[in-house]
Amino acid sequence: MKIEHLEERILEYKNSIKTVVKKRITWENRTKELIVNTLKAAETTYPVGWKVQELKWIHTNEAVNITFDSFPEDLIDFTNKIPTYQFLQGGALVFSQLHNGDIEIFVTFPILENWIVPENEIVELGVFTPEQITEKLIVEKIDEFLKEIIKWEIPIIKSKLGFKTQ
Repeated sequence: MKIEHLEERILEYKNSIKTVVKKRITWENRTKELIVNTLKAAETTYPVGWKVQELKWIHTNEAVNITFDSFPEDLIDFTNKIPTYQFLQGGALVFSQLHNGDIEIFVTFPILENWIVPENEIVELGVFTPEQITEKLIVEKIDEFLKEIIKWEIPIIKSKLGFKTQ
């Protein structure tokens, strides 16, 4: 093999860098703002104690999330019936920019102190190019996030051998 054979790979490499840069420009100029605005609309429309955060990850990667930060005010009187009830902060829907400019969407769950962390501490909801992120997709992912948190709060009891669930 001669040095000239590398020309095709060099062109592919340069094009891959251009693709990543285009994705990052789209994230910066459109996608991040769309995610923030859509999540903030959910935050203000449905005040259940969640808040939107913009995060800087390692190097130049960024993320936006909506996380359960405080207990819903309209349920405080209800929980006062059980003084030992403790709200578990955390649980988030995260839109995280990957090294290649794509956006990974995943759910994290509240951290339980002194508990063994379950295998499914993160649920991946997909990886998308910045161009694929739309308001409709964001709302769908918020819906999936809420379903996952509800399942985490009230898990479905799996039937055990010899026992019948009702």
